[in-house]
Amino acid sequence: MATAAAGGAGQEKQLAPTLLSFFIYNPKLGPKEGEEEKKILFYHPNEVEKNEKIRNVGLCEAIIQFTRTFSPTKPAKSLHTQKNRQFFHEPEENFWMVMVVRNPIIEKHKDGKPVYEYQEEELLDKVYSSVLQQCYSMYKLFNGTFLRAMEDGGVKVLKERLEKFFHRYLQTLHLQSCDLLDVFCGISFFPLDKMTYLKIQSFINRMEESLNIVKYTAFLYNDQLIWSGLEQDDMRILYKYLTTSLFPRHMEPELAGRDSPIRAEMPGNLQHYGRFLTGPLNLNDPEAKCRFPKIFVNTDDTYEELHLIVYKAMSAAVCFMIDASIPPTLEFCRKLDSIVGPQLTVLASDICEQYNINKRISGAEKEPQFKFIYFNHMNLAEKSTIHMRKTPSVSLASVHPDLMKILGDINSDFSRVDEDEEIIVKAMSDYWVVGKKSDQRELYVILNQKNANLIEVNEEVKKLCATQFNNIFFLD
Repeated sequence: MATAAAGGAGQEKQLAPTLLSFFIYNPKLGPKEGEEEKKILFYHPNEVEKNEKIRNVGLCEAIIQFTRTFSPTKPAKSLHTQKNRQFFHEPEENFWMVMVVRNPIIEKHKDGKPVYEYQEEELLDKVYSSVLQQCYSMYKLFNGTFLRAMEDGGVKVLKERLEKFFHRYLQTLHLQSCDLLDVFCGISFFPLDKMTYLKIQSFINRMEESLNIVKYTAFLYNDQLIWSGLEQDDMRILYKYLTTSLFPRHMEPELAGRDSPIRAEMPGNLQHYGRFLTGPLNLNDPEAKCRFPKIFVNTDDTYEELHLIVYKAMSAAVCFMIDASIPPTLEFCRKLDSIVGPQLTVLASDICEQYNINKRISGAEKEPQFKFIYFNHMNLAEKSTIHMRKTPSVSLASVHPDLMKILGDINSDFSRVDEDEEIIVKAMSDYWVVGKKSDQRELYVILNQKNANLIEVNEEVKKLCATQFNNIFFLD
């Protein structure tokens, strides 16, 4: 970090990376001179002058064509310049997505005037390339593929869908807090004992039988996944939507807790706290709208269009996915509410009780000397003690950004080789950073030990593996 020079220099300010522009184009749509504008399917910010849009798209085309001469199968992924960094992604043939991010800046004052220093090496390619790929995955979850929109109604329909989706979605990109977790885009699983897991399994089987139009089910507790019938890649992006967007929006009534009067008038039957997070707000209103968001899964082969019904009781949430050709009626919603509500309420209490018992047995967790991130490529399981809470607006990492950057660098090194390996880095003053890659699993540990040496650091990491990952085999 540069520090303010003595004398005339005042305070220095750090400006986080920001999104400069984001656009989607298809070079095949405006091949002739004078038709360049037809290539552009979406451009943010929209108020940019037409010729500048055309120029920026043309420049990206040129860079991609130029790099193809050296590597025909793998064109450019990013372009580094002093002030910004551009990321390119071709999710479908001839459809290109480009994201331009301004580098972080240190602002100093010299003789009363601001002087900007661009931090060219601070951004990690892999992190922001992953963010760009997720933009596409999230679009596809709610809209299907670009090609499908073209088939539905040509360029006009595709442009409308892109505008509608990205106008909102780009506002949720918080580039200053993107890190290694965005590369993994993993799923946090809820730890459960066998008996409770079987209860959930049988609950799902009963529900799918009673509500026979349900195609897939997913079950979450405390924002962590317990069961999913979806393909992994579809579940990982649905999980991201649920935990960073849908659930946080519905936190307020949840905090009202058990005294909420919503269900007080339920006759005789066991009280239940179930409610729809998507769909009708009030089941007693005969005019209630039964509109559910549509999602698209298995787009590579069967291309399924589904309605997403998310229903929650206390800390348990269940997602039912039904064929989009069957419009859910108010009748169906009431049936679902009366069958699922009471059972899910009981189940949520059971899970909570069981979880607290297990926590008591395992003893009070004291603040350890290390923090870690673990990721398993096979089942996408992710565990982080570095991130306090991921909300829609921010992912709070409890360690210094420089340390997060080292984690990202180690991850980039791992992705270049297929073998298992271990990397140990002595970082700022008191910190050691250890990365272990073993058979599809990656573990990153940050230790705060002032006078430790390599052997002691190694011992500490072994201890961590023995306590936290005793049933997972890490090769030494």
